[in-house]
Amino acid sequence: MQARILKINEADEYYFEEGCFILELSNSPADPEVSIARARVKPGVTTKLHRLKGVVERYVIIAGTADVEIAGLEPHSIQPGDVVIIPPLCAQRITNTGSEDLVFLAICSSRFTKNSYENIE
Repeated sequence: MQARILKINEADEYYFEEGCFILELSNSPADPEVSIARARVKPGVTTKLHRLKGVVERYVIIAGTADVEIAGLEPHSIQPGDVVIIPPLCAQRITNTGSEDLVFLAICSSRFTKNSYENIE
């Protein structure tokens, strides 16, 4: 791995089938240990129930409020500053309960690939 600076380009944000908008901040085979994405969920939207194979995911809530559901836990209300840790293969989804976009970082280790995503609805 080499030292480098990555610059975000807002135009690279895309809609993901899960029900949210994703902007990949760092996701490369050159850094297979981790990926970082900014996720954005519109008000009133609940993402699809899904799980990740072989990936630990962490949500770091930046803006907005939500209810998060993770297998084995009661639904929890979350807000900016909260961190949600999701082990591999845990069913998960998040609902934006506020009136503004919910924005959070999704930090995955090992890095997220579309092959690790499994829709379980």
